[in-house]
Amino acid sequence: MPSTTSLATLASVALLALSLSACSPAATDAASDSSQWACQIQQAPFAYSACAIEASALGDKRHVLQLFWQKPDSTQPLLSFDELLAALPAGQTLSFAMNAGMYNERFAPIGYTVIEGVEKRALNLRSGGGNFHLLPNGVLWWERDGKVQITESQAFSEQLNGGQVQPWYATQSGPMLVIQDQIHPKFNPESQSAKIRNGAGVCRDGRIRFVHSDEPVTFYQFATLFKEYLGCPNALFLDGGVASALYAPSIDRHDKKQMGVMIGLVDSSD
Repeated sequence: MPSTTSLATLASVALLALSLSACSPAATDAASDSSQWACQIQQAPFAYSACAIEASALGDKRHVLQLFWQKPDSTQPLLSFDELLAALPAGQTLSFAMNAGMYNERFAPIGYTVIEGVEKRALNLRSGGGNFHLLPNGVLWWERDGKVQITESQAFSEQLNGGQVQPWYATQSGPMLVIQDQIHPKFNPESQSAKIRNGAGVCRDGRIRFVHSDEPVTFYQFATLFKEYLGCPNALFLDGGVASALYAPSIDRHDKKQMGVMIGLVDSSD
């Protein structure tokens, strides 16, 4: 039989665990088949869904982060997660996906786009209206080794022109949310312009995070999530409103929307 001292110690440990649990934000964890990626539903600082992949996992052949736009052997856009799922080769599973940037009326990307080393759209450094041109904007990209980076567009242009980078996949969008650990200078903390938004961040803990707000938020609130709560020194807005979409079956999420370029984590059983 346990001693009185042992029982008291066990009670103290249980009480401490309960206290820590009560202080943590409410979350629903995904039941994924891999410890290297997971999706969650969070309720603080606002309601959002997020999928994360360990950066180190993208160096092997099983987990591959990809961009998708057009149907196989066609110039027609895929448009939806359903079409993307139907187009995947046998032996591949889509773990999660979301829209990956802004597009025109033909669902073609308006910014720099590279898919499997082929440049589909040139880097867009023009001025203009709308969120894309709320400078600085940026590029989410990675080379064949799978190391994901988010780089401000002007800086990326210099690297590209200097031959310092050779993107295997890339998507340009805007505005940047967090730039070198600083929130975008044009975001107003007092803004009342709240919308559903989605974006991506490269974070200090070695994870790449893809976030979809499940309630309307301002740019400043969304950027603060990446900077203060998720610890991402660089984060990029991908789109908002009717264009925001998430596919994450592990948390029962499968949005039925049309979109341009999509980003997804593919798991190969080969």
